[in-house]
Formats: sequence, C-alpha cells, structure tokens
Amino acid sequence: MSVGRLFLGVAPPAAAVAALVAAVDRVRDDPGAPRWSAPTDLHVTLAFLGDVPRAGLSGLLPALGPAVAGSPPVTLQLTGAGRFGSRRPRVLWAGVGGDVDALTVLADRLAAAARHAGVPVDERPFRPHLTLGRWPGAGTPDAALVDRLAGDHGPAWPVTEVVLWRSPPGRPYERVTGWPSPHQA
Repeated sequence: MSVGRLFLGVAPPAAAVAALVAAVDRVRDDPGAPRWSAPTDLHVTLAFLGDVPRAGLSGLLPALGPAVAGSPPVTLQLTGAGRFGSRRPRVLWAGVGGDVDALTVLADRLAAAARHAGVPVDERPFRPHLTLGRWPGAGTPDAALVDRLAGDHGPAWPVTEVVLWRSPPGRPYERVTGWPSPHQA
C-alpha cells in the first residue's frame, strides 16, 4: 500500500508569499494566464519522490534528517519568472535567487538519502523554481507573463525547514513532517 505521491521542499515565509501574490494579482485575470497555484501550496521542490510505498517510509524518514542537518545554511529570494515548455508553455514559475549553489547541495543530499533508503527520486536535473501556475492543454498561453513578472518578489529569507509533503490528487498539499535546517540550529 502506498502513502501517496511525496516530495521534499521548502516553503517561503508569509512576507515572500504576500509579495509574490501581489505580483501575480496584477496579471491574474490577463488573457492567456495559467491556472494559478493556491498561495498555501507555494513551495520550492527539492526532490520529487513520487508514489512511495508505506514500507518505504521506515527507511526514508530517518535518512532525511541527517541530510538536512549536514547541509549548509541557505538564504533565498524569489525573483523574476520563467516557463517550462519551449513550443507550448506548460508551467509558469518564479525564479529562485540567493544561495542557489547551497540549495543545490541540499537537494542533492536529499535525493541521495532517499535513494540510499530505497526510495526512487525523479531523475530530472534540479532546477530551482516555484510553480506559479499551469496552462491546461486547451487555450493560448500568454508567454509574455514572464516579462510582466520581472523583478524581485519580496524579501530574502533563510530556509529554516525542509518539509516532506504529500500531494493528494485535486487537493491541497499535506505536510507529513519536517526537519529544521542549519539556519535553525
């Protein structure tokens, strides 16, 4: 039996989310806008684990704490925007600036810990971003939204926790557990 689709990530603080929501509100109803992510679901994914068997949690959970604790402190800032999908955009995202190299080290450590615990990890290269919205298959996406979302979105913020989330179909993400980052130590 599975515990569901799981991923590891960090959530920006309320001030960064508020600034990002204010930027999105300026373009929210523009023609060609995506289906926007709920503010409560905004996060930076560090590792996507997929559908994890219940038995896989027993080895996974104890492996992740040391991976987080052994990582360098990370300070991030949401900045700019981009899209995935060259011919037809599918995802609109906010960029991540700041200690991106340290964030990549953290993501790599988490992926290695999960693999060592026997939990497969999505093999796509780590590209730090925060998904703002997704364009459905129909309609004409407005790729110019990227330009209208230029600039920094809120203050820089220290990553204080890495969270394991469940992604139930059609519902908000559910927090499973979390680990304090070196900024909290």
